[in-house]
Amino acid sequence: MANLSIDAVKERTYDAIVIGSGISGGWAAKELAEKGLKTLVLERGRDVKHIKDYPTTSMNPWEFEHRGQLPLDVRSQNPVISKCYAFYEGTTHFFVKDNEHPYVQEKPFDWIRGYQVGGKSLLWARQTQRWSDFDFEGPARDGFAVDWPIRYKDIAPWYSYVEKFAGISGNKDGLPNLPDGEFLPPHEMNCVESHFQKQVASKYKDRHVIMGRCAHITKPEPIHLQQGRAQCQHRTICERGCPFGGYFSSNASTLPWAARTGNMTLRPNAVVHSIIYDEDKGKATGVRVIDADTKEATEFYARIIFVNAAALNTNLILLNSTSRRFPNGLGNDNGLMGKYVAFHNYRARVSAEYDGFLEYTTDGRRPNSPYIPRFRNVYKQETNFLRGYAAGFSASRMSVPGGDGLGASLKESLLNPSLGGWRVGSHMMGETIPKESNYVSLDLKQKDDFGIPQLKVSIDYDNNDEKMIQDYFEQISEMFTNAGFKNIRTSDSKQAPGLDIHEMGGVRMGHDPKISLLNKWNQLHACKNVFVTDGACMTSTSTQNPSLSYMALTARAVDYAVNELKRMNL
Repeated sequence: MANLSIDAVKERTYDAIVIGSGISGGWAAKELAEKGLKTLVLERGRDVKHIKDYPTTSMNPWEFEHRGQLPLDVRSQNPVISKCYAFYEGTTHFFVKDNEHPYVQEKPFDWIRGYQVGGKSLLWARQTQRWSDFDFEGPARDGFAVDWPIRYKDIAPWYSYVEKFAGISGNKDGLPNLPDGEFLPPHEMNCVESHFQKQVASKYKDRHVIMGRCAHITKPEPIHLQQGRAQCQHRTICERGCPFGGYFSSNASTLPWAARTGNMTLRPNAVVHSIIYDEDKGKATGVRVIDADTKEATEFYARIIFVNAAALNTNLILLNSTSRRFPNGLGNDNGLMGKYVAFHNYRARVSAEYDGFLEYTTDGRRPNSPYIPRFRNVYKQETNFLRGYAAGFSASRMSVPGGDGLGASLKESLLNPSLGGWRVGSHMMGETIPKESNYVSLDLKQKDDFGIPQLKVSIDYDNNDEKMIQDYFEQISEMFTNAGFKNIRTSDSKQAPGLDIHEMGGVRMGHDPKISLLNKWNQLHACKNVFVTDGACMTSTSTQNPSLSYMALTARAVDYAVNELKRMNL
């Protein structure tokens, strides 16, 4: 019987375990498997196979029972998730249902989640910008949060590495505050967007309007064809899953690549309860898992563990990984785990109209739009708020449906709508400051269906965010005025944190174990064989979309971890 027990443990032992199969987890799986490590990937949600499990990807609007709209009962049963822009009749199968996955809101927080193989990589907005030293140096300059333990030079080669594989569209813009990358051909601006770009360039030396950089294959390279991916078809229904692999997702790219090595074992419906810590060995030895269907508990073992469950769930797992050595969570000697969570402020928008270029319209669709990189407090502190904001921008002409006449003339009018004038709009993506008062913790009284404590979320805006919103309104309105736009209107959605879907922090990187949880290689200071490379690791948020940085940090950390394994240091 002893031998049977030993054999059973061997069957559940791997070189590496990856918790989560989203953007960063997929990269961890690819890199570990490609480097020869037998790798177990644990995903709490169901399996989703590329192409096969995209049931709505080729459906036309009239093929949906409600023409894409959500029935009232679905919206009322999902008050949080139904706020997400991508949640509609064609995508409900890729989102969690609110009542099935409860959490505690000490302050209003809209937690948007997708529990399936691929996670939210099936649903993301695909915007990919590098950080610069202005971003990594931000906390050290103004004293909020802690100094990042890395700088741009440390991660730049890894940005290039992941960009070439993922496929990133963009221009070489030559901006010090937004480094160029390894780009495929860019999408094009329309005439009004190009007009705005020229007007801003002529009136401001420090402000730029560029074509957005996004994870879409505009011209496949051999590496993309090897993945089985094809050129983006500009269908703009990406969140349903792309059968062409035209945009980057774990399902279309990294997970199949890892599977080809023969070194990856993917286990869906595996809810991670906690990480096992061996006090005699002084390291983590495995992961406790609960089967989502049977509720049966199982333990898996490995030499290294990558935690990539998405920022808040990664915090939850680590906080729930308690032992005599770590009574407050794995690696949580300083009591800071779960604290200093930050996000991106998407509340503010500016819209306007433009009377020119009425001889032109747009043709076809485009999965991307122009981008205004951060221009406030870049080189020095110049405002009454800390850090800054980036902004999206777009212009379009809308069809104006006809309604004149009767009979045949009414039918003709309805079939041939006229074009209205140009409408322009911008949305803000503001950096929020990590604060100890913004935190997540475990609610020890309320547990989920798997006996795991529910996550308690206490995150909010502050006065710095309010000042930043006002500055955004003033500056973008001024830029719109200088471009000749009219009827300028500002709006504040007052939406709760979370709807940005860019939550970060709680297990932040830093030099000093007394004030951070991870070192410069994304290792837990106090448990060296556990790595965190998703949003939980972020020391600050900057103003860029974060997913590209998660990819680069993950590839970098895996390279380090495998080398440390070879040196017998882990």
